[in-house]
Formats: sequence, structure tokens, C-alpha cells
Amino acid sequence: MSKQNILVINSGSSSIKFAVINPQNEHEYVSGLAERLSQPEARIIWKQDGEKTIYDMPNADHDIVCQKILHLLEEQQLTETLAAIGHRVVHGGEHFKASTLINDDVVQAIEDCKGLAPLHNPAHLLGIRITQKYFPNLPQAAVFDTSFHQTMPPQAYLYAIPHSLYRDHHVRRYGFHGTSYRFVTGEACQRLNIPVNESNILCAHLGNGCSAAAIYHGQSVDTTMGLTPLEGLVMGTRCGNIDANIFNFLHQQLGYDIDRITTLLNKESGLLGLSELSNDCRTLEEAMEQGHEQATLAIDVFSYVLAKSLSGLASSLDHIDALIFTGGIGENSRVIRAKVLQQLRIFGFQLDADANANNGKNNKGIITTADSPVALVINTNEELMIARDAAQLAGC
Repeated sequence: MSKQNILVINSGSSSIKFAVINPQNEHEYVSGLAERLSQPEARIIWKQDGEKTIYDMPNADHDIVCQKILHLLEEQQLTETLAAIGHRVVHGGEHFKASTLINDDVVQAIEDCKGLAPLHNPAHLLGIRITQKYFPNLPQAAVFDTSFHQTMPPQAYLYAIPHSLYRDHHVRRYGFHGTSYRFVTGEACQRLNIPVNESNILCAHLGNGCSAAAIYHGQSVDTTMGLTPLEGLVMGTRCGNIDANIFNFLHQQLGYDIDRITTLLNKESGLLGLSELSNDCRTLEEAMEQGHEQATLAIDVFSYVLAKSLSGLASSLDHIDALIFTGGIGENSRVIRAKVLQQLRIFGFQLDADANANNGKNNKGIITTADSPVALVINTNEELMIARDAAQLAGC
């Protein structure tokens, strides 16, 4: 088997997602998740040919897990087919406007950005260094969540704070989910027969983390996430947009320190905080059907904030060629899609209830009527996008 496959790595602080993909025929040979690393419950979930195998690895750290993944790939004779490795990196700051091959300067630049993503970039660097150790002769590429949004104009990315904070400390809106936006934009334009460089698209990437973006002629011109992934939409456990003075209020009224408030807004808010039940949209929709008031409230707030944000993002476009729903919630929540389109009726959106019920699978993902602006569901594939970038950069 020739060397044409890409090993895709997404290294987190306590997990590693991985896949082996052929970017030419889009075949995924294996995928998996190593989770709860350095804990007694550490394990690898290995998926191949529709079957799942779990390997318990108590207390295994990133290095030990990577050795095991390498061994499993060798057993499947996949290591000899690898042409390159592609790494997801959350934050590239203003250093990177596109994916890039990894060298010492790139590693240092990712290191320099760790203050902007302290939970993510150090973990990505760990994954890069470990794979460099085990695959010293393979080209490796970094694919940044933030690079797609580097086309935003200053009016979209600057905050109305002293300009010295941007000039000296790079405080600005960066945006995330860029790899997903690139993939679904290209897919939508292909399905609708619209040239990417002439497209006007609104996109909502909805998962446990959520954001929306305005894409003009294939480039990001505005997005909802900011300096960090906390800004913007209501999310699974993140609050999204909120009065910044809440820090002072909670400190003075409740005695919370900055770490407690940061934890509250990032891990105890959003759908979980509103519902006091769950951050999982499926659980909340089931509870809503049974009359759970706070679950209903959480979904209503989530949908309204999304619709309001999409309306604002539309001001940066000439017209709307398509509204894309993607991510776990966007691809599967018929309830939220229906609510959002109803709240966007000022733009003329009209839901096709039957198409929405099957996620648009029978009509290129389209869930609106023939006389409506197009809204469609597209399953994102960030891993494939990373594999494509890595293959192109490695010249294979």
C-alpha cells in the first residue's frame, strides 16, 4: 500500500482524538479516542469497520497512549502507509493565516500563543512533540481553528477597549471552529452550485461549544467567539455573551474570586446552568417534551440568542445564499433548527417540516421550502479537512 494516508491528531489536556484518513478517496481506516489520560479510568476507544474496541489503560499518560496507538496502527499495517501527520491546534493568534508545516519556529509561535489558549495549546504542543519522537521522518502540519478568521476586518475583530491592549497584548476577537467552517462552506457551495469566491453564507456550528460566522466570498468576515471560546452564543456549559461587570458583581456580592467566576461562566453555565439538568441537548429536548420548564427555557434561550446573532452577522453580507447548520446539535436537533428559522422569518425562511424531520437527507441537506432562502444541514468533517491540508502541505 502506497504512502497516501494521513494520521490526524487532536491532543487535549486529558484526551487524544485520532484517525487515519486517505484525503484522496476520503476513506477513514480507523478512528479513536484516548480519554481520561493519567487517571485510573484511562482507556482507548478504537473504531474500525463499524466495530468498537476498548482498551483499558489505567493511569496511562499521553506518551504511553501514543505508544499503544502506534502499536495498534502497526498491527493493522497502517504506519507504513502514512505520508504525514496533521495536528489540530486551537489558537494560532495572528501568527498564522493558514495551515503550515511544523518546524521549530512554528512550535515556538504556538508556544507564544499559549496565554491565549492555556487549556489547549500546551496540550497540542505535547501531542506534536510526542509524534515527532515516534515519527521523526514524517512531515507534520498544524491546522489552526483561528486561521480561517484572520480575514476579518478590524471593525469585526477589535474590541472597544484601549487600543494599547490590542497593540501590545494582542487582545482582540479571534474566532474558532475555522476548520469546520471551511469544510461546510465548500460542501454547501458544491451542493448548491455556487462558486465559493462568490458565496454569501451564514453558518452555525453547534455542539457543546457553539459559534456562528458570516462568510463572504469564501472568507470569514465576522464570527461570534472572541479572544477565547467563551464569547458569543449560549453553549453547553459556557454562558456566551454576558455583561463583563458580572465579575465585579459576583466578587462583591458573593465573595467569588476570579478563578471561581471563570469556572462558573465556562463550566457551570449555558444549557447546564439554565436547565439545572444537563448540558446535553438530547436530554433537554426529552425533558422539554415531558414538561420540564427549565429545560424548555434553556432551549428557548439557546435558540433565541442564536437567531439574534445570525441576524447581526447578516449585516456583513450582501445577501444570504445559504444558512448552514452543523456540529452535533446543528446536525441533529430538529427542534432547535425549527425554532431558529421561525425566529429568522424576517429574512423569509420557511421550514419544510418533513425535510427537517430527516435532517434534509433526501434533498442535499436542504430543510427549507422551494420559495424560501436556503437553510441546510451539513455534517462537518474537521478530520478530513486537517488530512487534506496536511497532504497538500506535505506534497502528497
